[in-house]
Amino acid sequence: MKYPWKNLLPRYFILIVFMLVVLVPIWGMFTSAFKTSTEVMEGPFSLPSNWSLDNFEQAWRVGRFNIFFKNSVIVATAVVISSVFLSTLSGYAFGALPLPGKSWLYPLILIGYMVPFEAVIIPLYNLMDTFGITDTLWALILPQVGLSVSFGTMWMSSFFENTPGELTDAATIDGCSRWQTLWYILWPIAKPAVTTLVVLIFMWTWNEFLLALVLVQNEALRTLPVGLAFFQGKYTANIPLMAAGAIIVALPTILIYVLFQRFFIRGMLGGAVKG
Repeated sequence: MKYPWKNLLPRYFILIVFMLVVLVPIWGMFTSAFKTSTEVMEGPFSLPSNWSLDNFEQAWRVGRFNIFFKNSVIVATAVVISSVFLSTLSGYAFGALPLPGKSWLYPLILIGYMVPFEAVIIPLYNLMDTFGITDTLWALILPQVGLSVSFGTMWMSSFFENTPGELTDAATIDGCSRWQTLWYILWPIAKPAVTTLVVLIFMWTWNEFLLALVLVQNEALRTLPVGLAFFQGKYTANIPLMAAGAIIVALPTILIYVLFQRFFIRGMLGGAVKG
């Protein structure tokens, strides 16, 4: 049934209003990053007279964003690779194999996803301190791997539960082991689900603030979100510099989403396998 265009006008109007509410502040931050403080005071949403990268260069060098960026890349890469690999194995076990004790093991793993991170931050700090790995990147990597695997197990097990049984049956008949069935048969068709998991875990890890703030006190080991918070506290009056720092922090997640958008949407809508 086709709706007259007049009936669609109120809906489009509401969507445009909400779109402007989201995009206008982003536009103001983007343009401010290329301006001087005087230009920002004259008009925060106007175009800069000169598209200069001086604010980005100063934030990168003076604000030590080069160090924070390197730390964030190391932590995010380690967490994503480890979490996706472990989540694939555990999801395959829970979703496609007759695993003994599945009825109580599965809810036990999901506790790590259901319990708020803020509720365990103090015991987690005491545990990391007992092992002597506070003020190290391991203190950021290991807890986030545990949290991500909890969600990743639920995500991948849901995918493997919906894969056609004929695929695994045919692989078994052809003499494939369960390991070969996973990597040669199921893994290639799991790309949308895996890519979605990669994007989600990357965004969560890249933007993690509380964990990095509590477990790492060494400035040389801070990640970008924590570095940006201290940077804003030091340069509160310099709006262009803060805007440039905010863009440096947000840009990698935006690029990751844009690059994997097609697979991300397919994974969110139900995976790549149709019966």
